Amino acid sequence: MKHPVDVHVGKRIRHRRWMIGMTQQQLADHVGIKFQQIQKYETGMNRVSASRLWDIADAMDVPVSFFFEGLDSRNDADQQIEGDIFSDKEALLLIRSYYAIPEAQRRRLFDLAKVLSDAA
Repeated sequence: MKHPVDVHVGKRIRHRRWMIGMTQQQLADHVGIKFQQIQKYETGMNRVSASRLWDIADAMDVPVSFFFEGLDSRNDADQQIEGDIFSDKEALLLIRSYYAIPEAQRRRLFDLAKVLSDAA
């Protein structure tokens, strides 16, 4: 049975990998494992050891704590994480596209989005 924390960590690995445009094969090559193992981590089927998570964090240029963000230790570990925007592929595409825009234009787009959301 999958543990909710393992599923959460796996989602965070997948989301970060996707956001930086890295394939499962590329991550596996960085870490020194087969891409099938990355698939198992990302679905929560296999737990990621501490040393492997360290290597994954290094390959993705994030602190290890990144993979635990969004977990609330005060709640029961079996509770599902609500409002996971990163589970929506369209949202991920939007975020990736947003960060591909040059900084000055991105700032203007952000300001426009704030105005439009206030008007809704």
